[in-house]
Amino acid sequence: MSSAADHSINKPVLYSYFRSSCSWRVRIALNLKAIDYERSEEYLKIQPFGFVPAFIDDKTGHTLIQSVSILEFLEETRPQCPLLPKEPLERATVRALVHAVAMDIQPVTNLRILKYVGDDKKADWAKHFLTEGFKAVEAMLEKTAGTYSFGDSITMADLALVPQVYNGVRFGVDMTAFPIISRINATLGEIDAFKAAHPTKQIDCPADLR
Repeated sequence: MSSAADHSINKPVLYSYFRSSCSWRVRIALNLKAIDYERSEEYLKIQPFGFVPAFIDDKTGHTLIQSVSILEFLEETRPQCPLLPKEPLERATVRALVHAVAMDIQPVTNLRILKYVGDDKKADWAKHFLTEGFKAVEAMLEKTAGTYSFGDSITMADLALVPQVYNGVRFGVDMTAFPIISRINATLGEIDAFKAAHPTKQIDCPADLR
C-alpha cells in the first residue's frame, strides 16, 4: 500500500480503464455501496505498471491496487450492502467463485496477454480460455446459485462474473452452453448499480462504442 498525494481529497478516486474487467468489479462495488467517487483515467501517474484499477481512499489517503484487495477493503471499511456472507464457510465459497474468475480466467485473457499473443491468434486464444473457464464456473454455480451466484443475495462473485461474460460475448464464446451463468448475468444486468458500471457508461469510453 502506498501513500496518495499530499493534498487531502473529499471523496475516493478510482483510476480506471473503461473495458478493464478488474476496474469494472470495483465500479460495481462502489455503486452498490452507494459510495460517491471521482473517476480518473490518469492512472499511470500513481501506478507505473499501468495496471488498473487503483483506488485512493478518502478516509486514509492511501492508494490501493489489485481489484480483489480493493473489494475486500471496501467490505471491511464500508459495511453497507455487504458483499460477503457472514458465515466463514459461505464466505470461503464466495471467494472461491471470485478467484475462479479473477485468478484462473482473467489473467490469461487480459489485454496485456492478448497483445503478446498477437492479432492473428488473440481471438481464438481468448475464446478458448474463456470457454474452459466458464465450464468450471458453471459447474461451481450448479452447487451455489440461487437468484445470483451464491444464493439470493448479490456477492463479490457476481461482481467478478459480469465483466467476464461481457468478454465472453466479445470474443464469440457460445454462452448458450452456460445457462446458469447467462441467467445470472441477465438478472444482474437489470440492476442500476451494474448498469452504471458498464464500460459504455465510463468517461474514457470512446464515443463510437457508447
